[in-house]
Amino acid sequence: MKLIIGLGNPGADHARNRHNIGFMVLDAIAETHGFGPWRNKFQGQIAEGRLGAEKCLLLKPSTYMNESGRAANEAVRFYKLDLDDVIVLHDEIDLAPAKIRVKTGGGVAGHNGLKSLTRHIGNDYVRVRIGIGHPGEKSKVHDHVLKDFSKTELTWANPLIDAIAASAPLLATNDAANFMNDIARVVNGDTPDMKSKTNTPAKKPVISKKTPKPEDVQPQSGPFARLRSLFGTEKE
Repeated sequence: MKLIIGLGNPGADHARNRHNIGFMVLDAIAETHGFGPWRNKFQGQIAEGRLGAEKCLLLKPSTYMNESGRAANEAVRFYKLDLDDVIVLHDEIDLAPAKIRVKTGGGVAGHNGLKSLTRHIGNDYVRVRIGIGHPGEKSKVHDHVLKDFSKTELTWANPLIDAIAASAPLLATNDAANFMNDIARVVNGDTPDMKSKTNTPAKKPVISKKTPKPEDVQPQSGPFARLRSLFGTEKE
């Protein structure tokens, strides 16, 4: 089994932040591949399903970013997982927007979510680094990651989230090279063949309109709203 963790902050105020792209991708994967409803467990929200033949558990920690490792640790210990079965999706300011890199282990580069994960479960988990770009000055990083994607950024963020969700079965089977190739093709204007990766009909990935508080999360049902429908006005 694979444990796929998306990093982000809970609550509606953070749902559209650049820092929450890990949550956005997990919502897209769950919708695209027909995962079960989200429910409370492991100090987070989980959804169960399959990516191709691989059984997978999606986990969105309900703690804030700097305590993400607590939820991850509970899930890893419960299922007795090796760290190479743990895949973490997170924003990366040191990559240009829409760029993707997959690696195992390495540094945390100041990312508070990765710091917490490494502290709680060790360092040798798989990281999917999703580029959101650097604001140019170190003093601006905090505000940059905690602001919503702009309308202009959505022209690459929406297709990127779609592509990651469509190609997730490759990630689940450790085929990082073809996974990154698929993403690169989408960024260059092509569309990945969803049917070649899963028997589940493709659906448009989205994020939910409201992220419940950890203490009152209820199982979700019905279709998610399209990611871009959340953005009525540009905040930047």
